[in-house]
Amino acid sequence: MTAPLTPPPPPHEQSTYQGWQVPPAGPGAVGSAYRQDGPGMKTEVREAAVTTVAVALGGVLLGLLWWWLAPRVPLVGDVTDGNWVVYLKETEGEQAVGVDGTFTLLGLAFGAVTALAVFAVRRRGGVPLVVGLALGALLGSLLAWRVGVWLGPAQDVIAHAKDVGKGVTFSAPMKLGAKGALLAWPLAGLVVHLGLTALFGPRDPEPQGYGPYGGVPAP
Repeated sequence: MTAPLTPPPPPHEQSTYQGWQVPPAGPGAVGSAYRQDGPGMKTEVREAAVTTVAVALGGVLLGLLWWWLAPRVPLVGDVTDGNWVVYLKETEGEQAVGVDGTFTLLGLAFGAVTALAVFAVRRRGGVPLVVGLALGALLGSLLAWRVGVWLGPAQDVIAHAKDVGKGVTFSAPMKLGAKGALLAWPLAGLVVHLGLTALFGPRDPEPQGYGPYGGVPAP
């Protein structure tokens, strides 16, 4: 006696392995697992290097503004036992704090402006670009510090006191008492750029017509 043949499955019952089918590959194929998203790594690194240099050069402007806007710390020279001494004219003055505060506020403003400019030029962002922004801002802060010191009053306060004379008020050299002010620009740049990317950055479109594993969904 011959066993009956097993009837074929109905047309609508297809193998569950169809949910694992790989979509057609090829350049521009929708849903391709190997499609490159955004520029290549070399392009991103090159853009990050350009960003670092461009942002760092902004430190020249920051240094000029710091030298122009920061308050001056008044000093007075005197002669004691034949030796020149220099002391603060106003012992309770807050000019030194104002020097650090001016640099910090300018750094925060520059961080916001540079982050906005970088986001406007390349909205898609990327890790190399963010690293370039942070590194350029840090280098710009260091450059601004040195530019302000260079443009400010002479560093040799004893020689300066001798030049102006005994009891004559003169300005102290530009300096940062709180070196943490150098981080205001890079930190502000990172925070603002992160916020802009989160709010206005491009979104990847949701794939249409594919299953949870990138294959064609089973009917």
